[in-house]
Order: sequence, then structure tokens, then C-alpha cells
Amino acid sequence: MSIFSRKKDTAVFTPERLQAQVSSVLGPGIHWIGDLHGTGGVRIEGTMQGDIVIKGLVVIGETGKVICPELKAETVVVAGTVQGNITCQKLEIRSTGRVWGDVVTVSFSSEDGAFLRGQMRMEERIEIQLLEEQTPEEAEMPAFQPEAVLSDPTPAARELEPEQATPDLQVSEPKTPEKSKLKSPWDN
Repeated sequence: MSIFSRKKDTAVFTPERLQAQVSSVLGPGIHWIGDLHGTGGVRIEGTMQGDIVIKGLVVIGETGKVICPELKAETVVVAGTVQGNITCQKLEIRSTGRVWGDVVTVSFSSEDGAFLRGQMRMEERIEIQLLEEQTPEEAEMPAFQPEAVLSDPTPAARELEPEQATPDLQVSEPKTPEKSKLKSPWDN
């Protein structure tokens, strides 16, 4: 028995194990602007701008492009492009992966050809904290106001004053503190 004969039986990151952990996919034709928070696994093949806080796995695929001031997850695998700081327990940068930003992690691995421009800090332990979780009943939803019942059923017979007109439905993004905008490395 030799002290140099010890080998690892399996690789730490295998595609089969990662695929089983992914429950949501942002496809290659999708451009998402907004924050992403929750639990589970997410694979990003499109473009994403905004904070990412996932208690689980985040995979940035080869076609994935992410601009986020802060990406926090338990495990992060980068095969695409990330511009922003990463905080995670495990980080793997694949040969096609490109990261511009600082990294705080417990475990790090990279393949030949992987790119990281930023500072790396290794910690003994990192916990990902989600915002206080809301149930669907507690989440803010726009109030629905039905139109008043009219005595005259013909629409041409009534004319609404501007203040009585039904407002257009507007979707607003969640209110977050103003974050610094990062310049995209793929925009010219």
C-alpha cells in the first residue's frame, strides 16, 4: 500500500447528476430582465439580467449570458458567460466558461481553457439566505376592479369620461434597491 495510490472513484461534477437537479430552464431564445429567487435547480441558456439567489443549482449553459451584480447559489456551473460577483458553495468553470467578477466559494474547479477575471476568496462554509419566503396569498397582486353594471347594454350608448375609463393593466417589476449597472462583455 502506497500513500500515492489513492484515487477518486468518481468525478465531483457529472452531467447526469446535474441534469437531475435542474427543474427550470431559461431557453436559448429568451431574454429575462429581473431578479430570480427561490429553491431548486435552474439552467440558463438564454440571456439574463438581474440578481440570482437560488438555494440549489444554477447552470449557465454554453449559450447562456448572465449579467448580475450578485449571483448566489449552493452550486454554480459556468459553461457560458457571467458578468458579476459569484457567492456559492461549489463553483465549476467549464472550458467554455467565462467569468468577470469576484468569487467567494468553498470548493472550486475549472477545466483547461476556463476564464476568470476577478479575485477569488475561499471560505470554510457559506450559507445561501433567501429573502423571506412568501406564500402565493401573501404576494402582492394588482387589485381586480370589475366594470360597473350599466343600465343601457349597448356600448355605443355610453361614453366614459377620462377619469372613468378603465385603466390599462401594467405589470411592474419587483421593487429592489438601485444596483449599479454592469456593462455587457458581448455588447459592442
